[in-house]
Amino acid sequence: MGNITSELFPVLKQHISDNLKNLASLGVEFSIFEPTSTGLKKSILDATQPVRTHFELESFHFYWEQEQGPEYKSITDAVLLTDDSATKSVASFYRPMTKKGDPRMWFRGLSNFAEAGDKVAIIIQNQIPYLINLSQYQISESLNKQDSFIRKFFDEITNRSGNVSTELLTKLRQLAKRPFPALRAGDTAIGYTLETMLGIEANSSKKPDYKGIEIKSGRGVKTRTTLFAQVADWSNSPCKKSAEILNKYGYERGDDFKLYCTISTQKENSQGLSFIYDSITDELQEWYRKSELVAVWPGDLLRKRLKEKHTETFWVEANSQTIDGVEHFQLLSVTHTRSPIASQLMPLLQSGVITMDHLIKRNAKGRVSEKGPLFKMNKGDLDLLFPDPITYVLG
Repeated sequence: MGNITSELFPVLKQHISDNLKNLASLGVEFSIFEPTSTGLKKSILDATQPVRTHFELESFHFYWEQEQGPEYKSITDAVLLTDDSATKSVASFYRPMTKKGDPRMWFRGLSNFAEAGDKVAIIIQNQIPYLINLSQYQISESLNKQDSFIRKFFDEITNRSGNVSTELLTKLRQLAKRPFPALRAGDTAIGYTLETMLGIEANSSKKPDYKGIEIKSGRGVKTRTTLFAQVADWSNSPCKKSAEILNKYGYERGDDFKLYCTISTQKENSQGLSFIYDSITDELQEWYRKSELVAVWPGDLLRKRLKEKHTETFWVEANSQTIDGVEHFQLLSVTHTRSPIASQLMPLLQSGVITMDHLIKRNAKGRVSEKGPLFKMNKGDLDLLFPDPITYVLG
């Protein structure tokens, strides 16, 4: 930004704010860094926590698993974007031997791209970091310039996403032409069968299912749908694992010892468990009889999980029917959502719109299994968390 007069600060602040809103409306994950004059001279940037979190969300780089020293430096391609050019660069990510190995990074050519104090956005696309100087460019103006390289970059992202969603919708419409048999029994039958028929492996990982699109499927009679699974922050919880929660609050059912129940902020369940949202600490807390703390989920953990899982999602509804003694599925509709409003996650938990299911059990052999905890909401409430959901009838 160089030397600027004080009266320009409000203008610059609004300029940056507008750019951040534009990035959010485009539905892209991004992080911001601000180079210092010393850093520009010495070619050193701090990889701050927001930047590190962004890298992890994109599965791009994990500083916590990187050892210290120049021999462990990670080097990748990078691109410096302006309206007039897309300049190839080289990015380096490392932890020096000094100062406890504080995470560092650098982008070749940055000194000619940004001044000290500028706000620079990082966007990861196809495992390549793209940089845009938010202090020097107005994204809304760039998007209206036909030959702007910034516009071309965002057009490419939008078109790629649109092509994948169109491809997936076409495949679902083909499958919806006739009922298809379940490939396994139980609650997971529809998800497993649909993913198999789409040519993808059943997803128990935290990554989206189909080329970046998450697929959530269920039988049409069910109104609640799973948003994501997320265990508590055990390091800050009185109970240190699911087995401890089961031991203290579970019950016997046949040969199994179980804790299958829904937790809400609105009321205690039959096991005496309920949620309290602490807005001061931004924590979702599970309590027993509102007097004994059980476990905690930091707001940042849950918001990160939501955005990680649902950048773009197809919520598929199917009807279950039995044909010749075998369960079959008839696809009915799909609701397409993008970019959840992460800021609304905790308020929706606080109001009881989003709840959580414990699914913990210990069998007769003493083995403990946990299918959750599953954070859920009614399908009819999706528009409270996702902007402008679009529903397609498949039949």
